[in-house]
Amino acid sequence: MFKRVLVANRGEIARRIIRTLTKMGIESVAIFSEADKDCAYLKEANKSICIGPSIAKESYLCEDAILQAALQNECDALHPGFGFLSENAIFAARCAQQKLSFIGPSPHHLSLMGNKAKARSVMADLGVPTLIGSKDILENSEEALSKASELGYPVLLKARSGGGGKGMRLVNNFQEMPNAFMEASREAQASFNDEKLYVEKYIKQARHIEFQVLCDHFDNVMCLGERECSVQRRNQKLLEETPANGLSEELRKSIIDIITVALKKIGYHNAGTLEFLLSDDGRLYFMEMNTRIQVEHGISELVTGIDIVEWQVRIAANEMITLKQDEINFHGHAIECRINSEDPAHDFAPSPGKITHLHLPPSNFTGPVRIDTYVIDNFNIVPFYDSMLAKVLTHGATREEALALMEKTLDEISIQGIKTTIDFHKAILANNDFRKGSYDCSFIEKNISSLLSKF
Repeated sequence: MFKRVLVANRGEIARRIIRTLTKMGIESVAIFSEADKDCAYLKEANKSICIGPSIAKESYLCEDAILQAALQNECDALHPGFGFLSENAIFAARCAQQKLSFIGPSPHHLSLMGNKAKARSVMADLGVPTLIGSKDILENSEEALSKASELGYPVLLKARSGGGGKGMRLVNNFQEMPNAFMEASREAQASFNDEKLYVEKYIKQARHIEFQVLCDHFDNVMCLGERECSVQRRNQKLLEETPANGLSEELRKSIIDIITVALKKIGYHNAGTLEFLLSDDGRLYFMEMNTRIQVEHGISELVTGIDIVEWQVRIAANEMITLKQDEINFHGHAIECRINSEDPAHDFAPSPGKITHLHLPPSNFTGPVRIDTYVIDNFNIVPFYDSMLAKVLTHGATREEALALMEKTLDEISIQGIKTTIDFHKAILANNDFRKGSYDCSFIEKNISSLLSKF
């Protein structure tokens, strides 16, 4: 097992990783930028080190500085968290060159699944049902027009690299294509340093369902069930729950069996999330695979009792998964709300500034209320990074219990001095269609006026 791990991230996920490393008796080294020097969680690590200025490309994205920090502090492994360098195959290879274990997939698998067009082609060849679309990247908007004409509108332009809804545009007709292609390419270049796009058929009234997996080096695959991620705004997830509403046990088992075979064939290891669209006729179509820990991993932990970060570490240390698929017990229902420092009344504009008052109700890592956050009273929210302040998770024996507990928990939270999305989440929870579980990826778009009516 590792002696010392560098946590190559910030915010709540850095604190989350440090917590598990401490539980495992592993020393942690936290990194921080100049903007994050006052983050309280840095004191929870065994050591913390400044790696650069506030701008991410000069700190959290600076490979040289991060590797130097790991080597100077005699770390034998590095956990990248999510975002930043977590899916960077070149960085993972550089870690290997320095005999530093990258707590994640191999550079080969990061590269293979990081090219989303290639990943879809590989999965299709392995028998995983996939969306129809371009097999290769698009060189220009003319190629996009040609392929979209074959597929039939509407289509979705998507960035080859990255995730989080960046570099993605819905195109309803050929007139929209040139501008959409230009915008998506520009956004992909800015977000992932890769402007290349591909196109796939857009499914109306689709639901976003993802499956959490853990794979070791000994051909063992463990699937921790699925998560419903259909509450999205501009392809950015806002709220997730598990299990998915109305997903039949037959379909769940079928997809788990299919993806288990596929992952074994490509020799994948560590954590991963396979993302699917569920059509209104009940068919699941593979979209992409995220080769890292997901923001929403906590709800899977609440219903299974399995610490995903711990197993990431154990797999990276070449330990074998001991649980068989039929030994995983799923208990109840869990929901997560992502609380962001944004102003819903003004098109969700970022709301940096000082938190003048903070009250959070009691929480526990194992539930029934779990709050993953890095903010404290009088904390200054800087404008340089993602706007997520906290993840609020609740667990109940039923969906109704989890919903009621989430409403109660959000009512008890008080964050003053900045704008947040707490009240927007309350409006989502109160919506009749959401409460019935009868919603899809167009939920926010369809209900935005009523959801914002009190702002």
